[in-house]
Amino acid sequence: MKHLTSALAISAALAGSAVSAWEATEGKPYDGETVHVLAVKSSQFEAHEARLAEFEEATGIDVVYDYVPFPNMKEALTTEMVAGGDYDVVSIMDQWVPSLQMLVQPIEEEIAAQGIDLEDFPAAHLRHGRVGGELVGLPVRGHVQLLFYRKDLLEQAGADVPSTWDEVVSAAKAVQESSDAAGIALPYGKLSGQNLMVWINLLWGHGGDLFDESGEPAFTSEAGIAATEQYVSLLRDEQIAPAGSATFVEQDAVNSFKQGNSAMLPVWWWVRSQLSDPEQSKLTDDQIGFTSLPSVGDADKTTFTNTWIFAVTEGADNTDAAAEYLGWLTDPALEREVLLDENLSEVVAVHFSNLRDEEVNARWGGMHSAAADALATAEGMDFGDNWPRISEILETAISSLASGEETDTAAALTHAAEEIKRIR
Repeated sequence: MKHLTSALAISAALAGSAVSAWEATEGKPYDGETVHVLAVKSSQFEAHEARLAEFEEATGIDVVYDYVPFPNMKEALTTEMVAGGDYDVVSIMDQWVPSLQMLVQPIEEEIAAQGIDLEDFPAAHLRHGRVGGELVGLPVRGHVQLLFYRKDLLEQAGADVPSTWDEVVSAAKAVQESSDAAGIALPYGKLSGQNLMVWINLLWGHGGDLFDESGEPAFTSEAGIAATEQYVSLLRDEQIAPAGSATFVEQDAVNSFKQGNSAMLPVWWWVRSQLSDPEQSKLTDDQIGFTSLPSVGDADKTTFTNTWIFAVTEGADNTDAAAEYLGWLTDPALEREVLLDENLSEVVAVHFSNLRDEEVNARWGGMHSAAADALATAEGMDFGDNWPRISEILETAISSLASGEETDTAAALTHAAEEIKRIR
């Protein structure tokens, strides 16, 4: 059911904010047109749909949503690319954009006409809306990594909240000397590339990257070797990760933290709700703190990101009406309204104006400000067409080093690079 957003609600959402509310194109030039949207099933997107009456009344455009569960979304998008014709706007996860680029069309001019401030989007999110330098979509949903920590355990150990990875090691050892908890929970096992998400931040922090400008593997560099040895050393040498971490996947690390067995946890911000849920966690809100991911020395802060863009399809019947809809959908005022809705628990923000908003941070305990700190200098990554296979090769290398099956870091990375060259 669609609900009309009242003027009072809009005013409340904008109070104290520097953002301006979306305004419809004057004269309702697209009155009577219909925009068909294919979106992954998400409570955030359903919250947008619930507010569509305002947009439809202002523009005369009818918007029709179809939702697909995440496990089936890539297949649905591939079918749309091959068959075409059913949808005007689609949601696409960052890793899929390269392989689905024939599904979407450039929208630079249409978006410029909407007056959208592209600089309000973090570069790490916005980059996934560009293909070959052309703007094809805009970020609407995005996740970042934060360092969660036990306030009580760090205080008991006399340790400060770490801002660098060296400080993480020091704080972790102090915690282990003053409690029964491990210093930090980390995933080293193989599952959908989960053991890469901290490693890649270390790679960036050391000044390295996965690939060079020509697309050749670059992680075998000195920076890549240093990042890999640093990551593995947290388990093997520094011994600040829990026993058994060589086989931990992300949820194992999360469970270790929320069961009180680890003092720190680098993980996606959406996990926050699990950490103090009394039905699955031993922790309380008062025990949990968070900050942006640590940096490597004085290097810029980074964060691995997950981004969903909304794009106009190549076969869209109503491109201009679809762009009008994107103007409304990506309005920071709409995002802010959802963030501040007490009946919802939506934390996602992809606009700096909302990440740094005082009321948003007051509601969510400063979590968005911590995310903004990392996103301000995070460039994100280029996944490329063969990312699933590339990810599998890389996670195998990290796992083999963490388990001790492989002990030569340079050799393991070189072997991974050779395998990747064969498929790129």
